[in-house]
Amino acid sequence: MRALGINTRLPHPPTVAVIIPVYNGGNSFRRCLESIQHSHDRPEELIVVVDGGGDDSWRIAESFGASVFCLADNRGPARARNVGAQAATSDILFFVDADVAVHPNAIALVRAEFQQDSELTALIGSYDDAPGASNFLSQYKNLIHHYTHQTALETASTFWGACGAIRRGAFMAVDGFDETYLRPCVEDIELGYRLRQQGYTIRLCKDIHVKHLKHWQVGSLLRAEIFYRALPWTRLILQHRQFQADLNLDQSSRLSVVMVYLLVASLLASLWQAQWLILSALLMGGLIIANRRVYQFFRRCRGGLFTLRVIPWHWFYFLYGGAAFAYGTFIYHLEQAYRKHFTPDQPMRRSS
Repeated sequence: MRALGINTRLPHPPTVAVIIPVYNGGNSFRRCLESIQHSHDRPEELIVVVDGGGDDSWRIAESFGASVFCLADNRGPARARNVGAQAATSDILFFVDADVAVHPNAIALVRAEFQQDSELTALIGSYDDAPGASNFLSQYKNLIHHYTHQTALETASTFWGACGAIRRGAFMAVDGFDETYLRPCVEDIELGYRLRQQGYTIRLCKDIHVKHLKHWQVGSLLRAEIFYRALPWTRLILQHRQFQADLNLDQSSRLSVVMVYLLVASLLASLWQAQWLILSALLMGGLIIANRRVYQFFRRCRGGLFTLRVIPWHWFYFLYGGAAFAYGTFIYHLEQAYRKHFTPDQPMRRSS
């Protein structure tokens, strides 16, 4: 970790504050608090920030002994996490989403990682391989998230708000989360980029697990993936020039996006000339080969029939992910060109 006047060498096991932002948390939030209550190693502080909403999340949190802060309006988890961090006094801030259940050993592992490595600034964990919701989309999405983290580099380039811990001094030194993100979005990734740019270290700890309890449906999944993830992440990548081949940006995924679009083009062309079906078949084979480890993982976890259902959804992900990246890149460069040519002291002229 880069020296910024922050003493990271603690003479004692670091204290831990678990910070949970919640908005109309419901039963998943109760299960989240129960999981913390049943942890092998309890945190010194449990801080819940109720980010607006109209349910009784604050009352549930109080019943579990949490320190509760209620915000008047909903302005997103970035602000809520910052409020919780400002209230904390512990050495380590462990951010947890309200729709995950923390594994019993997670807090103990977080504490141990920071105690053993004084140079470690932040760490992130992983979803487990047993998602809470039983429907296909929830199983597929959460399992592929688990696979992505379990096969990624341990030297991470991003932070993760669902299960991420950071030294309080470093968090304050970089001014916490960017509160201009008003929805659950890429505010955690943006924080990770700033941490890395300022010389801090982030580790992916693959044995620190939480169980995601969210029930995904087609509409909610596509809305979150495109508008709250792919588009803002594209802008973030271009702003920070972060093109590391890791997580969802690995070489296999990039190649798969190209092959999926070639597949769509060849299938359309086959409507006029059947010979294009040969290329389509070759591209399908290429996609299976390029992603064979993903499909082998699903086959081990859920069997062959489940894997056959995964494949079209996985290819569809490459399709809309690639489209979102292309659109986001176009809009970003369009905005940059506009700012360059039409600055406040150089107003756009009307056409006569």
